[in-house]
Amino acid sequence: MENKDLIKLIDELRSLPKENEWVEFKSGDVVTNERFGRYISAISNAACIHNQPFGYLIFGINDKTHIVEGTKYRFQKRKEGNEELELWTRRLLMPSIRFEFLPCDYGELYLEVFKIPAAVGEPTQFMKIPYIRIGTNLTDLRRYTDSIRTIYNSQEDWSANIIEKATIEDLDRDAISLAREKFKEKMAGKPFYNEIDVWPDKLFLDKAKITINGQITNTAIILLGKPESSHYISPKVAQITWKLDTEEKAYEHFEIPLFVSVNEVLKQIRNVKYKFFPDNQLIAIEVLKYDPEVILEALNNCIAHQDYSYNSRIVLTEETGKLIFSNAGNFFEGSADDYTTGNKTPKKYRNRWLAEAMVTLNMIDSMGYGIHKMYKSQKQRFFPLPDYSKTTKEEVVLEIYGHTINENYSKLLIERKDDINLTDAVLLDKVQKLIPINDEAAKRLIKKGFIEGRKPNYFISVQIAKITDKKAQYTRNKGLDIEILKSFILKHIDIHGSATRKEIDGLLLNILPDYLSEKQRKKKIDNILQYMRDDSIENIGSRKVPKWVKKENKDKN
Repeated sequence: MENKDLIKLIDELRSLPKENEWVEFKSGDVVTNERFGRYISAISNAACIHNQPFGYLIFGINDKTHIVEGTKYRFQKRKEGNEELELWTRRLLMPSIRFEFLPCDYGELYLEVFKIPAAVGEPTQFMKIPYIRIGTNLTDLRRYTDSIRTIYNSQEDWSANIIEKATIEDLDRDAISLAREKFKEKMAGKPFYNEIDVWPDKLFLDKAKITINGQITNTAIILLGKPESSHYISPKVAQITWKLDTEEKAYEHFEIPLFVSVNEVLKQIRNVKYKFFPDNQLIAIEVLKYDPEVILEALNNCIAHQDYSYNSRIVLTEETGKLIFSNAGNFFEGSADDYTTGNKTPKKYRNRWLAEAMVTLNMIDSMGYGIHKMYKSQKQRFFPLPDYSKTTKEEVVLEIYGHTINENYSKLLIERKDDINLTDAVLLDKVQKLIPINDEAAKRLIKKGFIEGRKPNYFISVQIAKITDKKAQYTRNKGLDIEILKSFILKHIDIHGSATRKEIDGLLLNILPDYLSEKQRKKKIDNILQYMRDDSIENIGSRKVPKWVKKENKDKN
């Protein structure tokens, strides 16, 4: 926003009869960092309640007279401990909202303006508490049930919005025909099943919940739009990027209609066969690296649950041994762990109209079984389970493995497949990935003899090593992929903030191959650390007594 436009906005806000819940003027500069965060939460919630797209916090205006006085407040120079105030505040806001900081030169006076998006669908919390302004007081929103209800009912479904100038001619005819076929498969047994083929396109698209009364929705453009029709949803983006990140490098962007494009993305994946050699069988077991249905499920989930307000692409990265799916926005309801067993059904969706259309086209289901099916498929194919551990407040990240992490874990699933249920498999998968498990889960696995050790350093039990007919300790397997070893180091740093060489040796020495001597294992660790120095970690200690941290965390240690 240009300075002249910002001045115009400020003058409009100053002309309001009085300060209200969604506009706060501050004449002084004595505001604690915590109170600043509370203001962001309160103004965001108030803007939603009062049907305003944004609220405003402005330093440098008298809150009683609305006279411009200027301010000495300097947001970008403030810190909380060693952390920049902006990063600290954004980290503690939930869900993540992208408030804007807008410095303004108002004549010879300096102002600081914060443009704060209204809460959408759920209250904006700061430090896990939602705030609201009642008069001039900041207070806990949870005391006001009517206000909370208003916010939860405020969700605008962007995917259902009508595009006034768009017509059915902006949709891809081939995509419509394919959609009709899939719709017919989904509606088998319905009274109108035999009529579907003769429906006019307009009627079919309404029945499939893609259009509304013949009018084109954002959903229609995303799923069935011609590539040249993407301008109708701009600056929103409906695009999938496939990126090959191995010894070879490549990428390709796939545009609308995404109903068709997902299958083109699937063709890009290098899906070869993988062999397992269980100890109790003479014949190897062959499976594809990736289940095509899992890939499509993951891609369709990205499309359905993407937060399109971020104006960003869906990205599928193909690495040597895994696929990484990422889409903007956090989990809209619950977390991935809530859906692994298939017992949780989502009550609300970020993009309800889009999700309902994808259900009618058989792209996703409406009962929350998608994640459960992916977990079940990976278990049945003896691979590590889907991993959402890198998900953040602003991005859902899913990793699907196409190789083993711990070969004996996979052999265990093969040889004891009738004894290990999905819950046990999920917990054992966390142990092999060094992801912490809670006390109840640990007690469950210890009782069944699956793990040993003490919190938090659990490991797969020697008893299981005997079950799989292995003489060496279970964690001394044939060797792990270097990317997995690197991830163990990074996970240690995430948990503890840093890693010494002694700690790294303790972490990796016992899981490197048995045929290597201790000297060779330490040399291998040297090589791994050297690789990681190029892109992800650095030594803030000395050469003799190293202390490794993530590059982005250097300033925090």
